[in-house]
Amino acid sequence: MPCVADWLNNPFSIVQGIFAQNVPNSDWEKKVTEYFKEKLKENNATNWVPSLNDVPVHYLKPNSLVKFRCMVQDMFDPEFYMGVYETVDPNTNARVLHFGKYRDVAECGPQQEIDLNSSQTVTLERQTFYCVPVPGESAWSVVVLNPQFYAYISASQARVSPSTSYTPSRHKRSYEEDEDMDLHPSKQKEQHMGSGSDIHGCVEPKRLETEASAGHHLISPNCSRPLDLNFPLPGEKGPACLVKVYESWDSFKVNDVLEVYGILSVDPVLSILNNEERDNSALDPMECMDAAEEQRVHSPPASLVPRIHVILAQKLQHINPLLPACLNEEESKTCEYLNLTPLFVSNFMSELSPVRAELLGFLTHALLGDSLAAEYLILHLISTVYARRDVLPLGKFTVNLSGCPRNSIFTEHIYRIIQQLVPASYRLQMTIENMNHSRFIPRKDYAANRLVSGVLQLASNTSLVVDETQLQQGQLDRTGVHNVTALGNLITWQKVDYDFNYHQMEFPCNINVLITSEGRSLLPSDCQVHLQPQIIPPNMEEYMNSLLTAVLPSVLNKFRIYLSLLRLLDYSISDEVTKAVEEDFVEMRKNDPESITADDLHRTLLVARFLSLSAGQTTLSRERWLRAKQLEGLRKARLQQQKCVNGNEL
Repeated sequence: MPCVADWLNNPFSIVQGIFAQNVPNSDWEKKVTEYFKEKLKENNATNWVPSLNDVPVHYLKPNSLVKFRCMVQDMFDPEFYMGVYETVDPNTNARVLHFGKYRDVAECGPQQEIDLNSSQTVTLERQTFYCVPVPGESAWSVVVLNPQFYAYISASQARVSPSTSYTPSRHKRSYEEDEDMDLHPSKQKEQHMGSGSDIHGCVEPKRLETEASAGHHLISPNCSRPLDLNFPLPGEKGPACLVKVYESWDSFKVNDVLEVYGILSVDPVLSILNNEERDNSALDPMECMDAAEEQRVHSPPASLVPRIHVILAQKLQHINPLLPACLNEEESKTCEYLNLTPLFVSNFMSELSPVRAELLGFLTHALLGDSLAAEYLILHLISTVYARRDVLPLGKFTVNLSGCPRNSIFTEHIYRIIQQLVPASYRLQMTIENMNHSRFIPRKDYAANRLVSGVLQLASNTSLVVDETQLQQGQLDRTGVHNVTALGNLITWQKVDYDFNYHQMEFPCNINVLITSEGRSLLPSDCQVHLQPQIIPPNMEEYMNSLLTAVLPSVLNKFRIYLSLLRLLDYSISDEVTKAVEEDFVEMRKNDPESITADDLHRTLLVARFLSLSAGQTTLSRERWLRAKQLEGLRKARLQQQKCVNGNEL
């Protein structure tokens, strides 16, 4: 273990030392960043930084260094703060310079007062992100809690001091819940699919008093309404945080997944300050209502929504903890403090072929012996939007797995399988009730000045499994129609139109959608694969459970690396192969002009792309093109056969 004495437990002492040595030079802030970046390179030091994803807030020492893997759910207005301020001792007239960076509350010693009129005061700007844990993050991908972190139990010793920040665009409106409210531990619930989360020891971390559910809001004695932590998915757990960013915040946007290292602030004095501002407010009653609502959302109790003052932040390419955070050479330069090596890719690629064969066998068993459906499921799981041409997203590969039994636990177990393979996923049960009553599209709440989350506010590369086998006869109301339309737009255009009341704003996304249905889906898809079970287990649940328990944890990890890694590889087609494909397509059109269309060419090229990548090949070969044509021929023949059996199109 590296020496963690000051930089981990008391980072302010390090910042103070650098500040004292370099004032009045303005480069002290850069030196602080460089210091912590170097420290995090030492001996896997990042593993010793406690994570808010794993450790309950009350077990963490206030003002210590923490990390948080999160999604930017909303961005608040920028705020001004005192970057440098001066205190004076009224008795001796002694003056001392202090830094306000990384603080919510200005600090001054005994018998000292802040000189607000000092010429030494420097006013700076910072951006606040409202961040939540990655929606639908699988239990296996959450870092297991380290028992050593329970030693970080510490009580907050706070004094009433002036806040170092204010919001320039509005008066601060204070409606703050009592910071000393008692929260009782709630029973840990499994996320998404019951018993599937503890396979091979993949148990969700205990979050105890900090655990909060989007369906069960936290209520404060001083608050007329429950505090909504604004998680996109129902039943989500974990802390929401106000992440305060000091540099390069323009490089981040809503729905980005970040890993931040910063100083934890849970100062209860914030409650007192905000309540005082509310009591002293001179706004008229109507403005006060909006003001109180905004203050309640933007300044929640720090015990429920802690603050992190960011020292280092990295936008993640993926959230698979089994892979290095940066895989290409250019991006690895920006995250050297994470101790990454691009050699990881070449080492894993050497054993790719047996991993693919094992994964194909595993998914074939999961799909009841249907190897063709298993092939297409692999292609779907490694698909990703790699570019956009005008409004068209290139690389999306939504698969409609039809032929699934109605009202069966089969689709539930297929989701459990996927949940064990990908870092983030969600099963959307397409029932009339869910369509009519769920909020799919995020919307802007102008009274609270925040973005209210919706089910479709997901991180990039999330696997969304839409279970259409749950759909029964009924009437869709206006909300239901809008939700179905939003799903269709997500699948077709890989975008969600957020509702800003008077207008809509496009948010591009990259979501892998798998639709399970009995017949052909009501939703659009890029590829329909009709399931043809070769075996019918007498007990489906027992069959699926035995399948999951039979696979070794080490093999599962290889599957997880395989699927995440192949999404990140570059791919190209040589001019020679492009010409050969064009000639082949012309011949196909001559032989069957009625059924071969431009859409068939596009789909076959997609299949060839993902087929090549699944074999570790980053360029298209003649062999892979022929194999793609063969798979497409088998798939379409199966659909034609089913159409003839049923007498109508699926």
